[in-house]
Amino acid sequence: MTIRIGAGAGFAGDRIEPAVDLAERGGLDFLVFECLAERTIALAQPAKLADPSAGYDRMLERRMRAVLGPCRRNGTRIVSNMGAANPVAAAEKVREVARDLGLSGLKVAAVTGDDVLDRAGDLDLAETGCTAAELGDRLVSANAYIGAASLAAALDAGADVVICGRASDPALFLGPLIHSFGWAAEDWDRLGKGTLVGHLLECAAQITGGYFADPGAKDVPDLARIGFPLAEVEETGDAVVTKLDGTGGMVTRATCIEQLLYEIHDPAAYVQPDVIADFSGVRFEEVGRDRVAVTGATGRPASGRLKVSAGYRDGWIGEGQISYAGPGCVARGRLAIDLIAARLAARNGEIVEHRGELIGWDAVAGPAPRGTPEPPEVRMRYAARCRSRDTAAIVAEEVEGLYLCGPSGGGGATGRVREVVGIASGLLPAGLVETSFTLSEA
Repeated sequence: MTIRIGAGAGFAGDRIEPAVDLAERGGLDFLVFECLAERTIALAQPAKLADPSAGYDRMLERRMRAVLGPCRRNGTRIVSNMGAANPVAAAEKVREVARDLGLSGLKVAAVTGDDVLDRAGDLDLAETGCTAAELGDRLVSANAYIGAASLAAALDAGADVVICGRASDPALFLGPLIHSFGWAAEDWDRLGKGTLVGHLLECAAQITGGYFADPGAKDVPDLARIGFPLAEVEETGDAVVTKLDGTGGMVTRATCIEQLLYEIHDPAAYVQPDVIADFSGVRFEEVGRDRVAVTGATGRPASGRLKVSAGYRDGWIGEGQISYAGPGCVARGRLAIDLIAARLAARNGEIVEHRGELIGWDAVAGPAPRGTPEPPEVRMRYAARCRSRDTAAIVAEEVEGLYLCGPSGGGGATGRVREVVGIASGLLPAGLVETSFTLSEA
């Protein structure tokens, strides 16, 4: 028995067309949309508080309208974390879309239980130097990374679409494999292999050449039409990673190795809710064009603790940008930075941190080495994290003020103000997190 499972998205803003291609001609058993980052769910919580029907992924409806029809026709089931802060409302939206498309009888499950805000008080948030309770009303969210069990259970109950909030990214893929193969909760090696499959697919196009391409060093064919990956998974957990014929990009040993190492702290101990996966013995073998066999992952018992991401209000950022071009552009850009810093000095008590930089000169890699030729143009950016929105707005206004009160030749000034939602993490005993699901038909 072989299960075909594909990646429909690797982040909240991912492209839709490659997912539609998979849904239409991928012959998939499952299509998984991984769309939730730490900050994404923290930002979704205030939206839910303001509107009980909101708080889920902004592209949920568009994605579902694009893929529900072909998935229904082809017997492909969908799993996604697009529920964000409100899986129940997201599931209802999926049912609404299904009804609009005439897909009666579609069963949609909402998996809940990751929201642990009411149990997070004693959570030690190392990044903040305090507990969650000590953040007071600045704390806006606390979500545990749940595992694959509840996703598999929803599929066992007959769900055609499973929508959850904060789950471990690989668990979105592991759940369908547990459901399909009946893997036991303590079959550590198979769970480790399934976690590897999930990790390889979770970022979608990253394993088919996206974020891999480096012209002249690592060329990727037809990147404009890049396809999303799928895996052919055996009951043993071993798999072949591939993509659809006729799509751009590529699946090679090199793309697989880069994705294997992406966001991994210790390849021998990739800590997940369901298992501690060991990738240290993983082997990749190219067995055909755009076909890479994946073997060698193992696993050992889970830690019994779940990571919790807490979101908290951390001030406001005011930012402004302005461009300078031609001879002396670097000197004029630096003068602009100095002027803004001087004009904001009287407000230092309201500014937590600030930074001025010249994009194209020193914004990413630091100061250019002595003797580096001056670029033909730079863009000055000044940003400050402030205690209040009003002060942040003044930062943006001061940059615009450079038009007539700054160096010559400035143009294209922009400014914006946004609230900062900080993210901090802690660990919670898994026994304190109870998941469940509700299943309803469209």
